[in-house]
Amino acid sequence: MRVVSLVPSLTEAVAETAPGLLVGVTDWCTHPAGLGAARIGGTKNPDVRAVLDLRPDLVVANEEENRAPDLAALRQAGAHVLVTTVRTLDDAFGELDRLLTGACGLPRPRWLDEAEAAWASLPTPGPPRRAVVPVWRRPWMVLGRDTFAGDLLARLGVANVYADHAERYPRIPLDELNAAGAELVVLPDEPYRFTRDDGPEAFPGLPAALVDGRYLTWYGPSLVRAPEALRAALR
Repeated sequence: MRVVSLVPSLTEAVAETAPGLLVGVTDWCTHPAGLGAARIGGTKNPDVRAVLDLRPDLVVANEEENRAPDLAALRQAGAHVLVTTVRTLDDAFGELDRLLTGACGLPRPRWLDEAEAAWASLPTPGPPRRAVVPVWRRPWMVLGRDTFAGDLLARLGVANVYADHAERYPRIPLDELNAAGAELVVLPDEPYRFTRDDGPEAFPGLPAALVDGRYLTWYGPSLVRAPEALRAALR
């Protein structure tokens, strides 16, 4: 089978399970290191012609990360496109199984069982801490409703202040973020690269947890270590 992945986390999932399947990946596919597959552009602007020239049996996409017109163009040209929908941890486990064992016909990987066990064994969290979770700056954007990252944080005892917002990634002025009654600000290093010197200063007096965005937003082999890594960062 020849697989092109338009989603970095799914690229890692396929590569760790059966590396020989991947023939094309995006410029943002950084894990695992040393990927030898052809680069076909970004997640939002893939080179459709380059994808088709690779003669894939399967193109792997995600309804949030990839644009509908690109996926429609691939389908119109005859490509088989599998589109995942991941808004909760349970969604992630189900879609990974559908991709790997269903679409790719592979044995269920051990890392997927280990990831499910790692999240199932989490201790019961204490009283939730209210947090704002920015994902972009200039303008400020935060996690809103129905997000994978928000579900992970909830399982770790962090209550997203904007979990009931009408939008999934609302733009909120900074003064409103600081007045939202949060006890914590969670700053991932992707898609915007928040650092100790870029982000915490905007929330004076509020504890800041800098987290690895791969553990917070990727659904794949990183889910094995994500509970431990995120808990450590949140502490």
